[in-house]
Amino acid sequence: METWNGQAAVAPPNSGAWQAPTEQEQRLYEAKMRGDWAGYFDVLADCELFMSMSRLQADGLDSGPPAPPVWSPVVGQWCEVVVTEGVLPAPSPDLVFILLSLDAVAKLWEENTEWLAVNPGTPLEAYFPPNPALWKWHAGRGKGPNGNLGKLRTLRVGGVQQGRVAHGLGCGALMSVLNGSLWNAMGYHGGGYFAERQTLEDWWGVTDRPSWQKAQDDLLNGRGVSGVWEFVLDVRQSLARQFGGQVDVAHWRDAAERQLRGVAAESGGEAPEAEIAGVKQLIGRITRYEARFRADGVLGANDQVRSVLAWDYGRAASMARWGVSTRFCDIAEAEQAVIRTSRVSQVTYHSWKDFAAGYILGRCLHFDEEHFGNWYTEMLDAYRVLESHPESPWLTVPWR
Repeated sequence: METWNGQAAVAPPNSGAWQAPTEQEQRLYEAKMRGDWAGYFDVLADCELFMSMSRLQADGLDSGPPAPPVWSPVVGQWCEVVVTEGVLPAPSPDLVFILLSLDAVAKLWEENTEWLAVNPGTPLEAYFPPNPALWKWHAGRGKGPNGNLGKLRTLRVGGVQQGRVAHGLGCGALMSVLNGSLWNAMGYHGGGYFAERQTLEDWWGVTDRPSWQKAQDDLLNGRGVSGVWEFVLDVRQSLARQFGGQVDVAHWRDAAERQLRGVAAESGGEAPEAEIAGVKQLIGRITRYEARFRADGVLGANDQVRSVLAWDYGRAASMARWGVSTRFCDIAEAEQAVIRTSRVSQVTYHSWKDFAAGYILGRCLHFDEEHFGNWYTEMLDAYRVLESHPESPWLTVPWR
């Protein structure tokens, strides 16, 4: 037993070779091996920490007390357990996890007399008697879990690295980087059971398995993308195939108008002028976004966005993992959705860059209203991470 800042710290000796599942566990391991407990808690301050509870209790179906403390023969004390993200077990039907920061842990221990066990049963394990004031001080020195936002994070042990599932998860990687989540974890816990369920309800209206299934199916079939967006892009693609080279914007607008009027005439009517004006305005918006994309390197000098279906397909990969984190589906079902994401994306796009441009344009058309604000800039930042980080699926997983 060692002392650190007046506090006992117990760390069983490590044995055998071991690979850290994520960069955070690697930093914890290195601090532990140095006996640097202050550094260990500085790392914890930037970690997402999880505590378990029964699914029945989480869903309000069990009014009993929370899970009792665990007796640790290592320190001969009753302990409350927290684990870091890379150490989490695969999601199961009966056990869920809630997300805590180190600051939240410190607040919980203001009324707690048990020891704190961190990642027990792993080479990272360490045990600490309650000292919430010291833990809170370390929490104030770090960035907290939000420090992961905008980072590419890889699950190096237990994560999917190659193959169809990895490709499908790569289609959702822009969102993974934005949220600072592990891009290749199929056994996904996200921000913890309660937060994941609340997010799905707030953003998607998903509250149960049937509504999750509908949302997943809609995304995989491109139903979340406006048909008008795809219509105007299809018109340009048709012109490019017919005449070759770049398509003049005036020619594009004229062709779109002719098609609208032709379709209406076949039905014995006339295309509303407001609809025609709206389509021409949309073409202008797309042209301006593409000009910005070229300036920022999202598109090549002569490239154009072929489709915005990537906006749905990328979110389909995320929706599959959200289904796991909320227990609306199991990992096997989520994997099938991710595999389908990969297949439909490969049918529509030729490369990761091609896919990314479609995803970002779809997001901007949906949210940004040509402000070039956060809806665009945070995607641009995520794009730049994915095109340059050595662990990026866009560099390690072939498009085909």
